[in-house]
Amino acid sequence: MVGATQRWDLHLEGCHSLKDKRAILQSLKAELRRKLNVAVAEVEHQDLWQRAGIACATVGSDRRVVDETLRAADRLIEGTDGVRIMDTVVTAL
Repeated sequence: MVGATQRWDLHLEGCHSLKDKRAILQSLKAELRRKLNVAVAEVEHQDLWQRAGIACATVGSDRRVVDETLRAADRLIEGTDGVRIMDTVVTAL
């Protein structure tokens, strides 16, 4: 069994309040869970309107499967309107 986590530091361009931020992140996290079956949580910058740090974790029977899942998560986040990836960190477990 192979596992990995990935953390993204995000800029949320259109947010003008924590309520706006929460709506975007809840939608993004739900989509990651639904489409990729990963564990995901907000891990940084909870008190800032236009910044967010989210992380996801996945496990699989093969390194290739885990890597592809994290690449798909990256593409999904990149394709989300109003979200820009500032930094990414991958950690193998």
